Amino acid sequence: MIKNPFIKQLFSSFLDLAPILAVVLIFQVLIIGQPVPDVGKLIIGTLFVILGLTLFVQGLEQSLFPLGEAMAFAFARKGSLFWLLIFAFCLGFGTTVAEPALIAIADEAASIASKGGMIEKTSAARNNYALGLRITVALSVGFAVLVGVLRIIRGWPLFYLIIGGYCCVIVITPFAPAEIIGIAYDSGGVTTSTITVPLVTTLGVGLATAIKGRNPMIDGFGLIAFASLTPMIFVMAYGMLI
Repeated sequence: MIKNPFIKQLFSSFLDLAPILAVVLIFQVLIIGQPVPDVGKLIIGTLFVILGLTLFVQGLEQSLFPLGEAMAFAFARKGSLFWLLIFAFCLGFGTTVAEPALIAIADEAASIASKGGMIEKTSAARNNYALGLRITVALSVGFAVLVGVLRIIRGWPLFYLIIGGYCCVIVITPFAPAEIIGIAYDSGGVTTSTITVPLVTTLGVGLATAIKGRNPMIDGFGLIAFASLTPMIFVMAYGMLI
C-alpha cells in the first residue's frame, strides 16, 4: 500500500491540503467561536478535493509532462524554426483560451461591465465582451510563448524581456481606462493556471534540454513569467480600443 504510487500521491495530497484545513478549523472554532457547519459535507468535500488533486497530479505526470517534452524534442530535431514558433504560439493560445480561471474572470468582468453601463445589458453583449477578453488574453500568451521560445533558441537573458515588459505596463497604464486596469492586472495571474503551466513549462524545459549549449535550469524556465506579463499589456490595449 505504501509503495503504491497512487496511494502515496493520495497521502501527499492530504498533506498539501492539511494546512488549509487546519487554518479554517482553528479560526472557525477558536477565533469565531462557532461550530463547523455541516461536518458531513465538509468531510465529503475534502475527500473529493484530495482525490481530485491526486488525479490531477497523476494526469500531469503521465500525460502532459511527457507530451510537452516529447514535442519539444521532436521540433528541436526537426530543426524548423518557423514551425516551432507556430507551434509555440498555438500552444500558448490554445491552452489559455481553455483555461477555466480565465473563463470565470472573463464572465465576471462581462457581468460587472454590463451592470456598470460599460456595455449593453444584454446576453449577447456580455458574451461578446467575455469572448473578446478571452481571445485577447490568449493571443497575448501565444505571443509570450513564441517570444519565450525564441529567447531559448537565441540565448537572450530573461531579465531583458521581463524588465522591458514591465516598463511597457508602467507606460501604458496611465492611458488605459480605469475600468480595465484591474482586469488587465488580474488577467496576468489567471492565465498561468492548471492547463497552461504544465504544458508551457515542459515545452521550455524540453526545448532547453534538446538544444545544445542551453541549460534547462537557466534557459528552460521563465516562459510562465513572461506569459503572465503580456496579458496586462494586451488587455489594457484592448480596453483602450473598445
